[in-house]
Amino acid sequence: MENEKTNKRFAKLPNRDTIEAVHNIQNYIRLHFQDEDFSVERVCVEAGYSRRHVDRMFQFFLGQPLKDYINSVYLTQSANELIESDASVLDVALNCHFQTHEGFTRSFYRKFHVTPSQYRKTQIPLPLFTQYPIGHYYALLDYVQNKEDQEMNQNMNLCMITAKERPRRKLIYLPAKNADDYFSYCEEMGCDWEGLMNSIPEKYESAALIELPSALVPEGFSKTAVGVEVPLSFENPLPEGYRTAELEECIMLYFQSEPYEDENDFCAAIESTYAAIEKYRPEQYGYRFAYDLAPSFNFGAEAATGARLAVPAVGIS
Repeated sequence: MENEKTNKRFAKLPNRDTIEAVHNIQNYIRLHFQDEDFSVERVCVEAGYSRRHVDRMFQFFLGQPLKDYINSVYLTQSANELIESDASVLDVALNCHFQTHEGFTRSFYRKFHVTPSQYRKTQIPLPLFTQYPIGHYYALLDYVQNKEDQEMNQNMNLCMITAKERPRRKLIYLPAKNADDYFSYCEEMGCDWEGLMNSIPEKYESAALIELPSALVPEGFSKTAVGVEVPLSFENPLPEGYRTAELEECIMLYFQSEPYEDENDFCAAIESTYAAIEKYRPEQYGYRFAYDLAPSFNFGAEAATGARLAVPAVGIS
């Protein structure tokens, strides 16, 4: 059943051609931002729109003009290069289309509140920029609106299941007060969490939407959060609102759906994987679900690999 906020978003759903245009520009940036001749002007030429029109579309859909969007892409690339390579700060700056060391350092500090040199030394978590395809957002809205008409989730219940042992570890998580799914979480809390959590080199897996065990739900918050698992030794500072908790050793059962052709079918792929978990009987294979020991993780879905979820379990004799 859709909530009032979702219905309001549908009431002012933009023209589909405009959504597709922004989606295509995002894809072009993602594929070509490292090209030697890449520029804001080049993006507009390839898109077939004026700079003013592209800025207007990006401001409406993505909350920032084209130049700021591209700058965020480059600063995120630079942060990764600072950790993954031995290149000098100047070389990283030039590789990311900045003209000078000073200009790069100023931009990096404005974005992340730490200088490039300090980040390389400390490797503190940063809110790296994630290029969310705008088409996926509106595909999700469509799915919510037309959920009763969806039949794909009835035909995608084949899953691969993998068991991974987890030692005692820490959970880094950011709970929401009212959210109960991915859509409402992003509406309430925004999307910076994904870049920040994925910037942690020690993480066991990528950041995910999680459902917390009751013992980890702070008073006044919901069970819905986002989180990532890290070793017990992790001690780096985190932004305000982020919490940590120690998790007992357990087994994580990973459920992965089949790949799918239409990238807009990611919602149905995730739901079909949840349906497979509900049908699964772990006792037949020497396990039992242990939702009190750790969160359940929703890693999302990609057409080439399918949906991926993980739930906690323990062995039984």
